Amino acid sequence: MSFKRIADAGDLTGKTALVRVDFNVPMDKGLVTDDTRLRSAVETVQTLRTQGAKVVLLAHFGRPKGQRVAEMSLAPIAGAFAKVLGSNVSFVADCTGDHVKQAIADLAPAGVILLENTRFHPGEEKGDMALARDIADLGDVYVNDAFSAAHRRHVSTAVLAELLPAYAGCAMERELDALDKALGTPEKPVLAIVGGAKVSSKIDLLKNLVTQVDALAIGGGMANTFLAARGHSVGKSLCEHDLADTAREIETIAGQNGCDILLPRDLVVAREFAANAANRTCGLDEVADGEMILDAGPQTVVILATAMDVARTLVWNGPLGAFEMTPFDAATVAAAKAAAARARDGRLVAVAGGGDTVAALNHAGVTDDFTFVSTAGGAFLEWMEGKPLPGVDALRRHNT
Repeated sequence: MSFKRIADAGDLTGKTALVRVDFNVPMDKGLVTDDTRLRSAVETVQTLRTQGAKVVLLAHFGRPKGQRVAEMSLAPIAGAFAKVLGSNVSFVADCTGDHVKQAIADLAPAGVILLENTRFHPGEEKGDMALARDIADLGDVYVNDAFSAAHRRHVSTAVLAELLPAYAGCAMERELDALDKALGTPEKPVLAIVGGAKVSSKIDLLKNLVTQVDALAIGGGMANTFLAARGHSVGKSLCEHDLADTAREIETIAGQNGCDILLPRDLVVAREFAANAANRTCGLDEVADGEMILDAGPQTVVILATAMDVARTLVWNGPLGAFEMTPFDAATVAAAKAAAARARDGRLVAVAGGGDTVAALNHAGVTDDFTFVSTAGGAFLEWMEGKPLPGVDALRRHNT
C-alpha cells in the first residue's frame, strides 16, 4: 500500500502541519469519559513537534450538520488532550478566518492548537473545495491520522490531501499496514471469522470476503440464517428467513472462489434470552421449537482452532454468540483466546475490528495479544467490504 509517512516529510522547522485527528470521544457533563482516541493521537503530534512543526489539529464532534451547536464544541477536549499530551494545547473557536491565521502565526514552534469542530461548516461534509482552500491556506503540510473517518470524502479527511503535501499519521500508518497484512497482501491461507446478529447488515462484507479468503467462519445470529437456509431448524432463534436465498448465493460465490464456509457444528440453546438462563448444548437438528440459539458449542470452537492452525492470517469481525451474557460468551472467549495464543507465538497474523469485536476481545482479555485491533468501526467494515475509502485513496493518489 503506497503512501507517504511523516518520516518522509523531513525537517518541518517553521512549517505548520494540519493534522486530522479523531477526537469524537464519549463525553458526560463536559468531561471525556474515555480518552483512548486522544491517546492515539499523541505519537503523531509529538513526532511532528520533534520535527519542528507547529501542530494544528482538525477534528469533528457529533453531527451538528453544518450548524454551530454549543454542546458539540471541541473546547472541552482541548484541555483533556493537553493532560494526555503533557503540554499546553490552545483552542480557537473556528477553523477558518483571519483570527485563526493570527493564532497560528503567534504559535511558537512545536506549539499545538485545536481548531473548532470542522462540521460546524456545511461545506465540510460536502467536500467543498472553497472551504478546503481556506483551511489549506492555514498550513504547509497535511497529515491524516483519523482512519475512523477515512470512509468519508470530507474536506478534512480527504480533500485537503489534494491541496497540500499529504502524509499518514502514526496511527493511520499502523492501521494501513495492518490492513494490508490482513487482506491486501496477506500471508495465506487466510481465515475470516464474521459474527453478529444479522446477515442483512453484512451482505456486502460476506460477498467480498468469500472472494478474498480461503475459509470463512460465520457465527452469531447470522449463522442461524445460514443454518436455516441449509434446512436446519433454528427454533425461535434470531433468524432472517427471508434471506435464505442470499445465504445460499453467498455459499455459491464461496464455492466458485474456493472458499470454505464454516458454520457451527454444535449449539448452546436456551428458552429465554437472559444471563445465566437454563441452557443445554445440542446438535444441529436438535433445537426444539421453543428454544433459541445463543452461542456456538465447544465442538465448533475446536473446529475454529483447527482452522487457525492451518491459517497464517486471521481477520475477525463480530462475536460468535450473545457474549454480553454469561454463559453465552463461552465460544467467543475461547476462540479469541485460541487466536491470541497463536498470534502471540508468531504463528498467526490476527487482525480484528468493529465495535462489538473490540468489546468482545476486551471481555476475553486478549486485545493486546492480537496483531492489531482496529477501533475504526465504519471505516474498518467498509474496508472489509472492499469499498473505496476516500481518506486513504487521497493519500495514495497524491503521493505515489
